Amino acid sequence: MMDNKPFEKPVVVELGHVGKYREIRSTQEAAECLMTVWPLNRGPRHRDALDTCLKVLEGYRSTADARRALVEAAKESDVLVPDERLPQGKLPQGKLPQGKVH
Repeated sequence: MMDNKPFEKPVVVELGHVGKYREIRSTQEAAECLMTVWPLNRGPRHRDALDTCLKVLEGYRSTADARRALVEAAKESDVLVPDERLPQGKLPQGKLPQGKVH
């Protein structure tokens, strides 16, 4: 089984509706999110992030590279939730289980 390559710090994105937060905690989860539930307003940073995540999972890049690329893709699609929008840097009702949407 492939290591899911956890991030040092999760990336929080808002997908679907306002207030629907998703905490992405690993490279594997980021790749799945980028492929399946990412908004349609995808651009070059989305492609770069997906490519980077796949390279990380294959052992060619670092998890820090994947996290950075995911943050850039989230900014490009306007779905990144900055830490200052989260009370004490956390989701409103605490941490969600990995891959769950709030």
